Amino acid sequence: MHKWLMFLVFTAASVLGIYLLATQLPEKPIDEAASLPPGVTLLKVEANADFTFDKQEYKVKKGDKVKLKLVNKSGMHGLAIPELDIDLQGDVLEQEVEFKEAGTYEIHCSVACGTGHAEMKTVLIVE
Repeated sequence: MHKWLMFLVFTAASVLGIYLLATQLPEKPIDEAASLPPGVTLLKVEANADFTFDKQEYKVKKGDKVKLKLVNKSGMHGLAIPELDIDLQGDVLEQEVEFKEAGTYEIHCSVACGTGHAEMKTVLIVE
């Protein structure tokens, strides 16, 4: 009797495990850069819940054509570079930009996101 009970429990656990593996697997990562037009590169900026961006600085070359994309890891954030007339927020989280002038530009969060909003800054260096 115990053998049949153990067999049923093992079978049920196996079926449940196979079902969870088949339906709960995360999606494969998509190569976003592959869908860009020729000559355009992707610059992805991630905004985090701890009022930081994922890098201390971002670098591009003068003359580069870039698709600038903001990814909110958690919370609602924005990305603004006033000198370059860039403001990504709300439904507009991507913009194609051609960097014509070399320099260092401050990037800051353009959405009032909480207590650390004022310190949420990084820089873009156009070489």
